[in-house]
Amino acid sequence: MTQRPIEIRPYQADDNAALTDIWLAASRISHAFLGEEKLLEHRALVSEFYLPQAETWVACLCGRPIGFIGLIDTTIGGIFVSPERQGRGVGQALIAHGMSLKPRLTLEVYALNERTRAFYEKLGFIETCRRPVDDEGLPFEQISMALSN
Repeated sequence: MTQRPIEIRPYQADDNAALTDIWLAASRISHAFLGEEKLLEHRALVSEFYLPQAETWVACLCGRPIGFIGLIDTTIGGIFVSPERQGRGVGQALIAHGMSLKPRLTLEVYALNERTRAFYEKLGFIETCRRPVDDEGLPFEQISMALSN
């Protein structure tokens, strides 16, 4: 059985609902420590602000969105893959796409999000610093990482 190719294309406004759903489903796994109430607050920001304003690239399989990466200059603002598609190369393809566009990539990841941190390390990202709180001042340690092409 041949594996179908993943297509990566620019974000379109009609992707918003599907990508917001992917974000929430993936965040319930990777960011469960934030709690459901905080995730639902963030969902509105993702839908109304981050998706349309970042340089968002959508991974599709048979025309259906299965993940996305949001770039803000050379920073990965977020990368999320539908839980049923995780571990199948979608995230790697999105990172490779980002690397093809930018000479250097940086990101932040929650220290508690060990699986995602290990994913980034496997791809060659290295820790550059830590801070004890997240962007909202909550006590969730953030790790900054960088990758040079």
